[in-house]
Amino acid sequence: MDSKVVLITGGSSGIGKAIGTYLTQKGYKVYGTTRNLAKYPNFDVFDLITLDVQDPKSVGEAVSHVISKEGRLDVLINNAGVGITGPVEETPQEEILNVFDTNFHGPVHMIKAVLPQMREQGGGRIINTTSIAGYMGLPFRGYYSATKGALGLITEALSMEVRKFGITITNLAPGDFATNIAAGRYHAPVIEGSAYEEDYQNSLDLMNEHVDAGGDPMQVARIVHKIIEAKNPKIHYPVGEFTQRLSLVLKKILPDRVYEKLLRNHYKL
Repeated sequence: MDSKVVLITGGSSGIGKAIGTYLTQKGYKVYGTTRNLAKYPNFDVFDLITLDVQDPKSVGEAVSHVISKEGRLDVLINNAGVGITGPVEETPQEEILNVFDTNFHGPVHMIKAVLPQMREQGGGRIINTTSIAGYMGLPFRGYYSATKGALGLITEALSMEVRKFGITITNLAPGDFATNIAAGRYHAPVIEGSAYEEDYQNSLDLMNEHVDAGGDPMQVARIVHKIIEAKNPKIHYPVGEFTQRLSLVLKKILPDRVYEKLLRNHYKL
């Protein structure tokens, strides 16, 4: 069989670029996507094409381009996403809509676009990149947690719906990794005199420390390769340092208020 064909949204930098680089080295035919191809004139790690996950027309054109070139599409990696921080009460509505359009509706557009081809060819693999933050509501990251949690639940539902077609769906949930997500994240302004001013500022400082000290994105790339090659991959793959993965275990076994207190202590709330 020819090399598997992989499409990665948000493939120009960060985790997406690391995944694409690693899979290319392993012999896969990789297509990455970016909203603005002109920003990467010298990108030569793998094929990079234009795609805006918020635009169903753009999604359809990109998927059709890959299929017309390769005749198949074996793996979709929904990696494109944006960060957002802010108090639930004070985050602008337009920014709430934008993060849902990118982090939730975008992957759904992609899934709808690739499923007909995967059914026709008798199988395929979809990997949805969520976040460890999607397993819990984090203070001042509530909307980000909500988008990733929603995508995780769609993953579970879709897994059952498409299993008979030979298509597997996986939720890949990274913790903190050294990428440029913090630079591109939308921050609701810290409002002087706000009831949340001090707590929100302290939380912002803590979030940035965590990303700066994050792990190597190649760790995520290796897990993606493992998922693609697995005969029967799991639905959930949390990836991160031990304490981040431990937080998921604690959430399952501790009473809600006890777990909430751990989070409040962590964020000094």
